[in-house]
Amino acid sequence: MNVSRRGLVFGAAALLLPSQPRAEAPALTIGTRILDVKGKAAKVFGIVGPNGKLGLEMVLGQPFRVDLKNALDEHTAIHWHGLTPPASQDGVPHLSGPAIEAGETRAYDFENLKAGTHWMHSHLGLQEQRMLAAPLIVYETQRPVFDEQNHVVMLHDFSFKDPSEILAALKANGSTMNMSAVAGVDIAYDAMLANDRTLDDPEIVRAEKGGVLRLRIVNACAATNMWIDLGPLSGTLIAVDGNTISPLRGSRFPLAIAQRADVRVELPQGSGSWPIMFEAEGDTLRAGIILQAGDGSISKISDRGKTGASLDLHMESKLKSAALVLPEPVAHTEVVTLTGDEKTYIWGFNGKPMMHDVLFNVRADERVEVVIQNLTMMAHPIHIHGHYFKVVRVGNLRIDGAVRDTILIPAGERVAVQFDADNPGNWAFHCHHLYHMNSGMMAAIGYVGAA
Repeated sequence: MNVSRRGLVFGAAALLLPSQPRAEAPALTIGTRILDVKGKAAKVFGIVGPNGKLGLEMVLGQPFRVDLKNALDEHTAIHWHGLTPPASQDGVPHLSGPAIEAGETRAYDFENLKAGTHWMHSHLGLQEQRMLAAPLIVYETQRPVFDEQNHVVMLHDFSFKDPSEILAALKANGSTMNMSAVAGVDIAYDAMLANDRTLDDPEIVRAEKGGVLRLRIVNACAATNMWIDLGPLSGTLIAVDGNTISPLRGSRFPLAIAQRADVRVELPQGSGSWPIMFEAEGDTLRAGIILQAGDGSISKISDRGKTGASLDLHMESKLKSAALVLPEPVAHTEVVTLTGDEKTYIWGFNGKPMMHDVLFNVRADERVEVVIQNLTMMAHPIHIHGHYFKVVRVGNLRIDGAVRDTILIPAGERVAVQFDADNPGNWAFHCHHLYHMNSGMMAAIGYVGAA
């Protein structure tokens, strides 16, 4: 698939499909719900769609039209992670408009050009830790392109502590640094959840014998990178961050905070059950779902396993976009350093903490390369709002990489990405680790001449 420069939405997004009828705006409601986590009741947030399920599903070609009601007793803001709306509808207070007040309903209406596995989440304070997030799935066509069963998995790290208490402890005492096997893990959680459930009572996904499943996995954790482990099965990674890649076979895939992975899994013929595990980096905690075909028996699985290894860029260097992004001279190069340390718990860019400050400016219609160097002892998943970027360098290796919206920069590593400045406004550029972001690693990209 060739993608021209100006038509670029970086990836398999700008498919020329017939426009869908303009439907009534569905209602999304932000509210609270009660989960059972390891035998204890936990009050968390959620975003419920018109069908009573968490999140929203739509078809490419439909305009993104929703009426978002805030039924909380506090204000909030929702970011459409994976879409590229006008800046005024991006859901980031201080950059794209005011927060949504308690009881307020706000209308969103823009043209969406992005199919894929996306998600929505709060971009206000620490609400994301309380699970104010939900899937946002945009299918390519009304009827499935492939004969496969789709299943969405939302991953969360869970603590019974109030998030403000966690942040206060980090600022007062520095990171807890679970350093026994993996450096750079700063919060000890009570549980890992897959679709709101622990392995004490995992979700059972019924499938056909010999069937094919497309697992759309979203790492909605606030502060935990994860490993996807297919166990005895093998699968094919077919998309990252909602963008199609050249297929990559394997049984174990890294998934950083805020990233998404679409993994196609073929089940054996006959009855059976197969656990799909999600292991926390630097911790023994894990979550999982069980795929079951026929009368396959299901065994009890502990939510503790081996300590998850550090995520690295080995797989990233092997990924390649399925869409051909035409080469063009880079008009503007920025070097951004990730700075701070776990002892003071002050994070930032280029040696100083930031909070919505403009990190650098771009001009409309230029291609921009950003070289990101991590000078800290922790990994940082960097997310750029309003644009998709292509990964063009990992360490010293120049690559023709994947198209993403979030890239992990491990401790001491360097990555370069390129994007086209084709969406004017002020856009968030930040670490998606919630506590790093709220401790100074939150900046913005500005457009020269933009309002």
